Amino acid sequence: MSKSSQLNRSLGLRLVIVVVIGNIIGSGVYKKVAPMAAELQSPGWVLLCWLLAGIISLFGALCNAEVAGLLADTGGEYAYYKRIYNRFFAFIFGWSLFTVIQTAAISSLAYVFAQSFQSIVPLPPVLSSLADFSIGGVFFPFADFNVKLTAILLIILLTWVNAKGVKTGAGLSTAILLLVFAGIATIVISGLASSHGNIAKSFVMTTSTSTPVTFSAVFAAMLSAFWAYQGWAAIGYLGGEIKDAHRNIPRGIAFGVVTVIAIYILVNMTYLSLLPIPELVQVHEAGNKIAAVEAVKSFWGYYGSLFISVLILVTTLGCTNATILASSRTYFAMAREGMFFQKAAELNERQAPASSLLYQCIWACLLVLSGTFDQLTDMIIFAVFIFYGATTFGVFVLRRKMPDAPRPYKVWGYPVIPGIMVLFCAALFVNTIAVRPREAAIGMVLMLTGIPMYWWFTKRKNRVLTEEELPASKHTV
Repeated sequence: MSKSSQLNRSLGLRLVIVVVIGNIIGSGVYKKVAPMAAELQSPGWVLLCWLLAGIISLFGALCNAEVAGLLADTGGEYAYYKRIYNRFFAFIFGWSLFTVIQTAAISSLAYVFAQSFQSIVPLPPVLSSLADFSIGGVFFPFADFNVKLTAILLIILLTWVNAKGVKTGAGLSTAILLLVFAGIATIVISGLASSHGNIAKSFVMTTSTSTPVTFSAVFAAMLSAFWAYQGWAAIGYLGGEIKDAHRNIPRGIAFGVVTVIAIYILVNMTYLSLLPIPELVQVHEAGNKIAAVEAVKSFWGYYGSLFISVLILVTTLGCTNATILASSRTYFAMAREGMFFQKAAELNERQAPASSLLYQCIWACLLVLSGTFDQLTDMIIFAVFIFYGATTFGVFVLRRKMPDAPRPYKVWGYPVIPGIMVLFCAALFVNTIAVRPREAAIGMVLMLTGIPMYWWFTKRKNRVLTEEELPASKHTV
């Protein structure tokens, strides 16, 4: 292990954009149109909700970009919150990334990768006799263990790749993202040009059941879309490895999120032009189907199903890799300050935080065993929007605390845009507790374990500082 604690600033604007987009485009672009159709019963409203969720995500991203441009450093919000609020809140954020937000994102993406892999290459049963074993009737670690084992092996492999250095990990993300763009473009062009596609159908605002669309249904549909947009903030965790971070982070976030919104509108317009709402509802109710697979199968048959399954495999591989790459940097930043496990502060000979990657890998693998894809994503959205709201509120705090500080980027529409984002985050927090109490409770418990851990790390840090001072005081005497 190298004793150096300095990361290399090797990522330019191009790779910043790649990491932003790579952290966003995962499973949601293929899966979430079906539950949204079930909620809204109208193709036009589904597209509108994709746009609204994208706009809300863009509001959050632009607010984040102002904070990042002002305070850019390794660790993202962990570094920002120390300046905006205090060290305790910053630690709770970093600990929440480790226990829930980023590790559960890695786990859920790897889980979808494994499911897609099984649809192409059927996996033999593993420990099927233990499938009904449970922990408290909530967690079934050995259910679908062949899929979970594949997900775990993927996490281990990508952790090893990223231990080779940030440019290796970012280079893999670039190659994968180019394949994903090519695949999605093929679906959009072929689908809209096929005799099965009718682009006009995707803009129809009337419902298939003649029941008017309610605010509650719109909100629920947007929650599905938010999983697809999740991940744009992760670029902040790499602040110490980005050239001219104060300018390139805001630019990368804004360009990346706008690009993803455009892609999502196009590809979902294609799904809705190919599949009627009742068929999408059936896909959702089946539970084991993916809307994108059914859409491509409608004009390419079996080979279309195979093509989209491979594309989902590649996409989730890329998103898992990008998430692993970015997330471990926060724990590295915390460990440098004595507020995480000490080994995580070390870099290997490739200047990669290998120990931080290892801790992340172990916990993400355990989360794979803990639950299903939907359990994991519900926990993530509940937890992450707490901190999206906190970062956005930080725009107001910093405008008051540091009014004259140079800002490479100022959020458009201040104070209206940040205000809307803060209110929306609060509403989503309350709604998730009401409609997903179990996932909200598990997420909250994992986050609150940060309170005793903060006390333990602080006590250990103070003890180390005291021990370092003792020899000096003895020498003085």
